[in-house]
Amino acid sequence: MSTEPRTLTEAIKHFADPDAALATMVELRWPDGVVCPTCGRRDARFIATRRIWECRGEHPKRQFSAKLGTIFEDSPLGLDKWFAATWMIANCKNGVSSYEIHRAIGVTQKSAWFMLHRIRLAMETGSFLKRAPGDTEADETFIGGLAKNMHKGRRKKVVTGTGGAGKEVVMGVLRRSTVMEPSKVTAKHVRDTSRETLHAEVRAAVAPGARLFTDSHAAYRGLDTDYLHETVDHAVEYVRGAIHTNGMENFWALFKRAIKGTYISIGPFHLNSYVVEETFRFNEREDNDGGRFRKVLGSVTGKRVTYQELTGHGAEAT
Repeated sequence: MSTEPRTLTEAIKHFADPDAALATMVELRWPDGVVCPTCGRRDARFIATRRIWECRGEHPKRQFSAKLGTIFEDSPLGLDKWFAATWMIANCKNGVSSYEIHRAIGVTQKSAWFMLHRIRLAMETGSFLKRAPGDTEADETFIGGLAKNMHKGRRKKVVTGTGGAGKEVVMGVLRRSTVMEPSKVTAKHVRDTSRETLHAEVRAAVAPGARLFTDSHAAYRGLDTDYLHETVDHAVEYVRGAIHTNGMENFWALFKRAIKGTYISIGPFHLNSYVVEETFRFNEREDNDGGRFRKVLGSVTGKRVTYQELTGHGAEAT
């Protein structure tokens, strides 16, 4: 019978044991045996009293922990708290706020916010398609406050045309499901909805010759030179046989539910981190909670971000 936790309650109990938490970390980081991060030797000596290793090679920084070189590096928090936060953000369908993490695991809200951004960095693995073949959908959406909620003076100033002025743009490409696997999405924060921008994102994500479905936005014109491009005019209809962008619309609905219901306000500087988070959960939706948790933990190495990097560009913590 497997001892792997299947629920958040089981995970908290299981990883409260420092040895169990360390064993999981070692298994996922070094599946072929512990490796010295400095020289690559595989015969390090384990110092059980401190739960660290000492490399047998002669070089600086011979002693190292399982956290070194990961998103957990330099954090005074134990793996039990990190694992609880990782489990929650990987599996809460509408996301989890820093205030909820703060209350649930007993850290400050500032620490919880920093933890969540570091975990989102690890969630980038598996979130992006590379030159996807097959039937694909491309679409973009605007992220920002609703015009009806603005003061009339501000609304008159910033809302023009279709209402996208002053908002941020997220572009997405969805590869439709096949007999072999469910649909997958790649999405990112982009600077605008110009033809140059949208064409570049499509070409980066979709293999030439694929069948491509978009709406009738003029910026998508010209893609028929590389793709079997078909469009649907949303002013007239939303579906015409297999021609639609309903898969991407479904993803946008999930993403905006997380923003409006959990995160409330996201600064442009951090927007892409939240896109990565939602993309990860969407692409891993066929897995179970434990599987998504392990997927994130398996991607924590070689990814670091400092608090100064997260806050040093004038972006407001959200």
